[in-house]
Amino acid sequence: MEEIGSVGIVKTKTFTFAEPPNELDLECGKKLGPITIAYETYGRLNDDRSNAILIEHALSGDAHAAGRHTYKDKKPGWWDNMIGPGKAFDTNKYFVICSNVIGGCKGSTGPSSINPKTGKPYGLEFPVVTIKDMVRAQKELIDFLGIEKLLCIAGGSMGGMQVLQWAISYPDRVRLAIPIASTARLSPQAIAFNAVGRHAIMSDRNWREGNYYESEKPASGLAIARMIGHITYLSDKSMHKKFGRDLVGEPKYDFSEDFQVESYLNYQGDKFVQRFDANSYLYITKAMDYFD
Repeated sequence: MEEIGSVGIVKTKTFTFAEPPNELDLECGKKLGPITIAYETYGRLNDDRSNAILIEHALSGDAHAAGRHTYKDKKPGWWDNMIGPGKAFDTNKYFVICSNVIGGCKGSTGPSSINPKTGKPYGLEFPVVTIKDMVRAQKELIDFLGIEKLLCIAGGSMGGMQVLQWAISYPDRVRLAIPIASTARLSPQAIAFNAVGRHAIMSDRNWREGNYYESEKPASGLAIARMIGHITYLSDKSMHKKFGRDLVGEPKYDFSEDFQVESYLNYQGDKFVQRFDANSYLYITKAMDYFD
């Protein structure tokens, strides 16, 4: 049974470009190719191709922004409350696109992808990418879809960084830019939090210099990195309002979970390692650090 206001059942598509010798030139001075971009679309592109909206995801997001892949999915896409018939990004009016960034781990080329030169996952042989590189790859997708000018680009957090980069790199290709809860550059403190998260991953004995794909994953390090991230997602006031000093139950007087905020962080860390790649976390947070 289809949900009211939902785009319904959707399918993730892929687009591959930058086949050698036409690899993508990256800001770090290296080349990358071939590159696959995972993306989803919702709604219908009109005849003059003027109703396209590009949605940008945040650090841990992906191309699945709305609808469900199967009727058995427990949750819809990450921005389903904003994308669909009659919603803010009304798919009765607009053709909505969302893609996974390069460096990610949800279908687009990243460190967990197979390196065509070795036949094994890239790991740390994957080149460092920037927000500008991510946007350049997205432009290739938009060109492939035959869209000359986007009606709008919108995204929050790291998605907002991509929105800003689009407006800078391709001002003639965008009519409206909507960066949400984002910044033109990270503060030293934000860079420091990202650095500590990366150190947590790289200090995990299972990280193995990034070559863990055929063995146990650095789950503990990635979980801690995610916990650190979640501390930055809430202000002190909002955290106090959400958790206060509430206990999970009676005090245990040991080092297990006692406080609600501890339980929340542990839950977020454990859930994250089930769906995200540790190396992608390294690369994407570094891209955010470099953005300025």
